[in-house]
Amino acid sequence: MSTGVIMLDIAGTSLSAEDRERLLHPLTGGIILFSRNFVSPEQLCQLTAEIRILREPPLLIAVDQEGGRVQRFQSGFTRLPVMRRLGESWNDNPRYARRLAWQVGYVLAAELKACGVDVSFTPVLDLDYGLGCVIGDRSLHRHPQAVSELAHELMLGMRKAGMMAVGKHFPGHGAIAADTHVEIAVDTRDFVDIQMDDLLPFQRMIDFGLAGIMAAHVIYPAVDSYPAGFSRKWLQDVLRHMLGFEGCIFSDDLSMRATGSYGDMAERATLALRAGCDMVLVCNDTAATNQLLDDLSWEISATSMARLARMRGHRSDHSLQQLREIPQFAHAVDTINGLDQ
Repeated sequence: MSTGVIMLDIAGTSLSAEDRERLLHPLTGGIILFSRNFVSPEQLCQLTAEIRILREPPLLIAVDQEGGRVQRFQSGFTRLPVMRRLGESWNDNPRYARRLAWQVGYVLAAELKACGVDVSFTPVLDLDYGLGCVIGDRSLHRHPQAVSELAHELMLGMRKAGMMAVGKHFPGHGAIAADTHVEIAVDTRDFVDIQMDDLLPFQRMIDFGLAGIMAAHVIYPAVDSYPAGFSRKWLQDVLRHMLGFEGCIFSDDLSMRATGSYGDMAERATLALRAGCDMVLVCNDTAATNQLLDDLSWEISATSMARLARMRGHRSDHSLQQLREIPQFAHAVDTINGLDQ
């Protein structure tokens, strides 16, 4: 069985018969987990093992485990700092902040890999314009140089643990306060302003070997009337050709309110895939997921399959308990736990 182009979610902490049916659908290629799917590391390991044995190649298992207010798994996991904390450290001591970012990336990825999770949609590359709301303290810093340096170290730490990084939200969500989960978001700036500011961390991270990027649902009318995740101008002309990105492109959740005017779920997915996404996400809407699986007609390309296969990274050789006995890991956890002090 080949992999599919849809990443979907489940309701509970184990697989129901309906979950298994959807996960076995040829169009399904991945699953994203949320806090509702988590009780403990032991339960998470059982769930990911259930998912992994369903099909070959295995489904890509993902989560948003950024740190701060976006950390889906907490009990039994290291409490990761809000990303702005790394930026504040960079203001005081860039060298220390880079080392800290590496440790955060390493711990983040090592714990997830030990529990069978393939990828976290991390790091946020949006700049912090001080607007709060949806991005706010999830951003590393206002300045592209700081974001690039810190995100690079996060990626290297994740890679040490066997996990690929996914930068988001291309081409930059930080300059507007609107939340695409609940409303249409429009950034009216000219392309050159975005290029000289928000695009810089993406360009640097691509140069450093970034494996994945998630596109924003923001509309940039100076470039295209479609949101970036539905736009060939953004995903093909800018991301692929101008910036030279050869990795995997993920849509953001197609169930968000910002995508509601672009047809039913199959029509939205088709727009995203035609624009250049390798995988589309549909979350928190079982009826829409079922409609998508029933109605979408799409054959994944060999190139997209190779990109998605790379996103699985390397499987962990360690359990969480074994990880804690590794001096490098233990030191990194101690450093993170000591941040508030």
